[in-house]
Amino acid sequence: MIDNFNNFKKIYFAGVGGIGISAVARLMMSEGKEVWGSDMAASTVTSELEKIGLKFQVGQNVDQIPRDTDLVIYSIALDELDPLFMKDMKEKFPNHLSYPESLAIISKNKKTIAVTGTHGKTTTTSMIATAMKDLGFDPTVIVGSLLKEWNSNFLPGSSEYFVVEGCEYRKSFLNLHPYILVINNIEEDHLDYYKNLQNIKDAFRELAERVPTDGYIVTDLSNPNVAEVVEGLNCRVVDYRDADIDGVSLVRMPGDHNRSNAKVAMSVLSALGADKSAVKNSLSNFSGVWRRFEYIGRMATGALVYDDYAHHPTEIKAFLRGARGAFVGKKIIAIFQPHLFSRTKDFMEEFSKSFENADEVIILPIYKAREIDNGEVSSGMLVEKIRATGKRVELITTFKEVIEYLKSKTHENTIVTTIGAGETNLLAEQLVSSI
Repeated sequence: MIDNFNNFKKIYFAGVGGIGISAVARLMMSEGKEVWGSDMAASTVTSELEKIGLKFQVGQNVDQIPRDTDLVIYSIALDELDPLFMKDMKEKFPNHLSYPESLAIISKNKKTIAVTGTHGKTTTTSMIATAMKDLGFDPTVIVGSLLKEWNSNFLPGSSEYFVVEGCEYRKSFLNLHPYILVINNIEEDHLDYYKNLQNIKDAFRELAERVPTDGYIVTDLSNPNVAEVVEGLNCRVVDYRDADIDGVSLVRMPGDHNRSNAKVAMSVLSALGADKSAVKNSLSNFSGVWRRFEYIGRMATGALVYDDYAHHPTEIKAFLRGARGAFVGKKIIAIFQPHLFSRTKDFMEEFSKSFENADEVIILPIYKAREIDNGEVSSGMLVEKIRATGKRVELITTFKEVIEYLKSKTHENTIVTTIGAGETNLLAEQLVSSI
């Protein structure tokens, strides 16, 4: 059983382009280890890793892995995407860990602050991490995006604290050992893995039971799904709705959902004994997160372009509600790329009602990610559902066509928002550079 990384000198990361696993690669490089990695294509993430010493390879082939590799750490997506690679790799390299298993090793040796929930994890994790850095707690941080202030998803720390975003997919977060557990919310998601909402709540309950009696759970007790999960636990349970953030100005991260995220951060820092006025100052200066209400630039037509990673109906609603509040009187065009066939199918009705704060909607083809198109669902079906709500909506199949379409549809009073967990950030950049 692998319980530390001390004896491993050469580590290979399969699927290193993933935003979470790439942070562990950064951690290993910061400790002076020789780090290799591969993914199906180069990306911004892999390019940044190469700049700091990663030896990167395109493709996923066991023969690419150096024979003297001590340890292979792999993305759990490969179990579905490339089972033959996984079988061969595990036979040839007995020392191997999944990305969540690697987090377990880091977590068990630290005082872990784990941020979980169906949505809002990344921004909340980033707020907590930034405030802890600002106030001298010096945590090690792994987050599912890039912290703008450091342009990294990993921050090394010298203290006992570890701040990490815990993903519920395939119960990955059960590898963590939380001292403080944040549960932002619990809703249906990842129904390609979980059977139903109760199955999801059971997983959260199992994680909550790991919090020690002197630890904390920070959550919203008005959420019935959460209240059921934390009922009867022996640890301290804090309702973040009671947190005082009066005077905190979130000009870079507007919206009620981000004020809730700030309340979570205040609750966590208060549990750690931090000075509240110092926390408020840190939150007011929070510079935001990559792909979370991120300002990309201005189009030649004068329109402003913002990008957001929202890919669940609740996230889309919250983002567009924040955009409407921030840009009163402006025309808002929402460009959405659905993420996963299964998610689109499971939440078709909910997605169709998520765009009430947009004046116009553009739907792109579904980003398949780890899935195969079996023909059961399409973006065209979603377009028809949205159109039935009375919303103006267009199905456009390529980025180039979107760019051409927007030439005559935007002006200086237009806000263009690209939304999704796939590649809409690339479209946002092209909109700013092409028009």
